[in-house]
This record gives sequence, C-alpha cells and structure tokens, in this order.
Amino acid sequence: MFRARRLIFIATIIFIFAITVTGCSLNISLPQQDKGKEYNKDVLMQVSTINALLEGVYDGISPIGTLKKYGDFGIGTFAGLDGEMVELDNNFYQIKADGKVYDPADSILTPFAEVTFFDSDQKEKLQAGMDFKEFEQYLDTALPTINAFYAIKIEGIFSYMKTRSVPVQQKPYPKLAVITESEPIFEFENISGTIVGFRCPSYVDGINVIGYHLHFISSSKEAGGHILDFKIQDAIAAIDYTSQLLLILPGEESDFYHINLQQDKQAELEKIEK
Repeated sequence: MFRARRLIFIATIIFIFAITVTGCSLNISLPQQDKGKEYNKDVLMQVSTINALLEGVYDGISPIGTLKKYGDFGIGTFAGLDGEMVELDNNFYQIKADGKVYDPADSILTPFAEVTFFDSDQKEKLQAGMDFKEFEQYLDTALPTINAFYAIKIEGIFSYMKTRSVPVQQKPYPKLAVITESEPIFEFENISGTIVGFRCPSYVDGINVIGYHLHFISSSKEAGGHILDFKIQDAIAAIDYTSQLLLILPGEESDFYHINLQQDKQAELEKIEK
C-alpha cells in the first residue's frame, strides 16, 4: 500500500448559466481561463446534474471535444442518452446499447458528464476476489476523508465484470428509471481493462452520484459500460484528490428549467446505479 501526500480540500462550486441555442440542442459556452494563468487541474468539471438526468433531461449541452480542455479523464453519457461515456488519456469512448465501443466525434454533445485531469495522489493494491461492494468499503477507510472529491482509476485484470448501457431515446423522453428497467446487461470473465470514475461526498446529493460512480473500458477497447459489479483478479487503484467542483448548468431554454428538482431521488438513483 502506498500513501501520497495529504491534502486540505476546499470544495468550490461555481454555477455557470451561459448558453447558446443551436437547433434543438443547447450548446453552452464553457468558462475560459485567464490568459497567462495555468489551469488548476485539481478541478472536477461537471455538466448538468444527476437529478436532471434522472428526470429525463437528455438534450446535449456541450460538445465532448470542448471537455478535453477541462480534463483527460471522465465519465458521462451522450445526447439522447446514447450509451455510456468513458474518457481515458484524453480519448473519448462511447459504449452503445449493442455492447460495442465507438469513437465519437468531438462535435457530439453530452447532457451529463464529469471530467478532470488525472494525476495520481495515492495508490492501493487491491486484494484478489474483492467485489464492488467490498472495494467501496475498503477504499472509504483508505482515503484521507470521505468529505472530498476523488477521481478513481483501476487498471488490471478482473475475473468478473458486469456492465450495462442504455439505448438512445427519442422525445418525449422517459425518465431514466423506466429506461433502465430493460437495459442491456453485459458480463465478462477474465477481462483486462480500466475502471474510470469518481467518488463524491454526501453533500452533493442531487448534483452528482453520492459515493462511487464507475465505468469500464476493456484493454482491447471493444467492451465496457456502466459498472454494476466486478471482482478483482489483479489490479491497482490510483486515486486523484480533487479539491474543486466546477458545475455547468443548462440555460433557460432547456427542459432543466421546467422540471421538479426538489424531490429526494437518492433511493431511485441507488436502484438505477446498481
């Protein structure tokens, strides 16, 4: 087990509403960094909120090519809920409902995504046989605090991997809970690859997934998806401490402005996630 430096975490949430209407999609203008200043790479940049996604706000907001300016590592989905997103080493992958991995164009829009520049602060050798639930329990005790944001990358071999994806939707969009009732499930044995995702603290309930939200991409770049379960064979987890949250919200032309976000959706989200 390796220990990296301990950091003091200050979570800064910035709400941005600047948008430009493009056809039926909303193409936001992301904030620009000050000239001459180096971009703070310890920032989790997030597009929209998880509760908006639960309520069926699937219209694209930002081109994924733009997200590369804010991170080389991340997860999310695509306009119309067209599959699961993985960004790894500044490359985006789209795992569609047929289980295949595609290379999406930079112009494709996303309704929900979270990205950062990954820089490992801590590494943990994971015990063989550890499943998803056991991993969560283990890492929660190994982290400096559960009140901060973490980017998580697990590379290795998995004796079992269970993932899902979702089919593209057409308006009027059904809610996510309805769609996932019949989602395609994929199961793999003895597969090598990378888990990409984040752990978010409890105080961002409604904004992001509380706890662990992980996606998978195989080493062959032929399989992946949103992780439902896994079992470790031989893997190492790298953790990036992330001290700021930059939250980009859709503007007034979006369905985001007309949905009810006051409901407690945590139980519904937990059912969907796993």
